[in-house]
Amino acid sequence: MASPKGEQATGREQLVGKAALIASVGGARGYADWTNPDHRLRRLLSEFIGMAGLTFVLSGGAAILARYGGHALQPWQTVLVLSLVSALWLVVAVYFLGDISAHFNPATTLAFALRKDMGWIMAGVYWVVQFAAAICGSLLARGFFGPAGNLAATMPKPGQSWQAAGFEAVITFGLVLMVLNLANGPKLNGPFVPLAVGAYIMAWGTMGGPFEGASMNPARSFGPDVAIGNLSTWWVYLIGPVAGSVVAVGIAHVLRGPARVNEASAAEGEPLNRVA
Repeated sequence: MASPKGEQATGREQLVGKAALIASVGGARGYADWTNPDHRLRRLLSEFIGMAGLTFVLSGGAAILARYGGHALQPWQTVLVLSLVSALWLVVAVYFLGDISAHFNPATTLAFALRKDMGWIMAGVYWVVQFAAAICGSLLARGFFGPAGNLAATMPKPGQSWQAAGFEAVITFGLVLMVLNLANGPKLNGPFVPLAVGAYIMAWGTMGGPFEGASMNPARSFGPDVAIGNLSTWWVYLIGPVAGSVVAVGIAHVLRGPARVNEASAAEGEPLNRVA
């Protein structure tokens, strides 16, 4: 016969989302740390820094290569360099911002919201900040270097928009599935997670970049598109990553089950002024 204590433990393991977070921090009073407006603000600031940095290094890198690279580069050479610098930035940013918030991708935020690691209202605010940050990063790069290199805008080949959207779905699926399986929730600050994220971006960016840009991130594509004034193909980089993220959440649920207490608490980052 199972003991009451065992039954309670089993019940705790079944908790997900907000209920799991409240259980993990000792009740509603502890949960209030995460609802502190100051804590929410620092999470959004973290997202802004990470996302703006990503589009700045990509847009600025493309413009610098075009203007100061010495001679015209082959497309694969440009893609290789941009994949490397974006991967390195993400490794650094996840390491130093991961304990606060390090989604840096609306598709990742969507995955965590679908998994009930965070509320939809906060997810919506994340998306606004991520897209705004992406625009700011690319516009800042344009201010320094002009629109050379199309500021690393991602565009499908003529007549291959749906093929590009399908490819984006596939590679975003892999990225989100990796994050959900490796990370202790959305803060992504495990010792090897930043390296895994950087390696994935480097691999698929180098392989898929010459085909359609290998964005895996609607905001990463939106920023340069706004900066060069061409949103005609941005829908490809919205539909593809969204579809890939949704499928990844479903597969992750099959592989690992619903999010547990540690994922729910990590979704909110380390609370402000909390004493361990």
